Amino acid sequence: MWTELNLLKGENEYVLSRDPNQVDVGGAVLAFEEGNSSTQEILLRVIMPPRSTTQTETLIVEPDKICDDNKRKRTEREIVWFNVYFMVVLHLMAIYGISLLPSANPRTWVWTWLCHFFGGLGITVGVHRLWSHRSFKATWPLRLALMIMNCIAAQNDIFEWARDHRVHHKYSETDADPHNAKNGFFFSHVGWLLVRKHPDVIARGKQIDLSDLYEDGIVMFQRRNYKLLVIVFNILMPVAVPWFFWNESVWNGFFICYAFRYVVTLNATWCVNSLAHLWGSRPYDESINPSENFTVVLATGGEGFHNFHHTFPQDYATSELGSPMNPSKWFIDLCALLGLAYDLKTISKDTILKRRMRTGNLQHLKHHDD
Repeated sequence: MWTELNLLKGENEYVLSRDPNQVDVGGAVLAFEEGNSSTQEILLRVIMPPRSTTQTETLIVEPDKICDDNKRKRTEREIVWFNVYFMVVLHLMAIYGISLLPSANPRTWVWTWLCHFFGGLGITVGVHRLWSHRSFKATWPLRLALMIMNCIAAQNDIFEWARDHRVHHKYSETDADPHNAKNGFFFSHVGWLLVRKHPDVIARGKQIDLSDLYEDGIVMFQRRNYKLLVIVFNILMPVAVPWFFWNESVWNGFFICYAFRYVVTLNATWCVNSLAHLWGSRPYDESINPSENFTVVLATGGEGFHNFHHTFPQDYATSELGSPMNPSKWFIDLCALLGLAYDLKTISKDTILKRRMRTGNLQHLKHHDD
């Protein structure tokens, strides 16, 4: 009996996927049936999108080419020990930084929070909503400011972050997803940064359109000078400001304004990949893992409306609700008022309602509206 699947064409092979969101060959549809058990082959019939007539092509692949995460052999990940040691030491320094908080000047607490807040905007507004999803446009002064804020956060350069995030959306919860939540909480939270990328992540990253990033001078400037910029804005600036302006000790500045603040910002971002992909309600599309998670909303300044975001990734607000906990949206709105941001993309209420009724979890719809 024939079963229709979608065909994904890799660099040197054809693989199959049951996920309709992963069509990557112009909408080609593929049908297959198991061949003779002695040959262990699978016969494939590729039906290309019709022009005037249907074109077909028959291929033969081995069963391990089937892109089924439950059946494919798992690729052993090589541990990146430098990253492991760095993360362990960084988190230990952050814990020590907490113990220093009572001895620090209150202005140092405020400065630490400001570095965390604006670094967070460099992620949520900058590399996420602007550069990854193009949900709004920004003038060069705003793009420059967001690039600097992104350096404060220091979570990979804009180019790499946006590339991986586009792959994450297109191949969510598969081996091509950089932080596949099906591999568990630890992997999706931080473990994915401690091992080499899965070959599927690398392969799909090469196929994603990144022409807009290549053409952005600010993005490419940051990529060329990323290490220096991170040293200046993620380490030196947070430590030097309290030392210079109110005579805070460099010791306190390093362990509080750098280590403690950096770890808080990192884990807040990671919660989107882990918590918001594992727990919460799914009022817009119950067939996907990303969920509405209010804890993540609080931790990230509005990024926890994740079921909405994965359903409507082009919406600049990443939420249907006029929530008071979406400062990233406030910031974009303020920039639009000042003429720094424009062409803000939104999804109509009618479109949202129709999608919710068609694919949402109806159990959560009433509570979500209340």
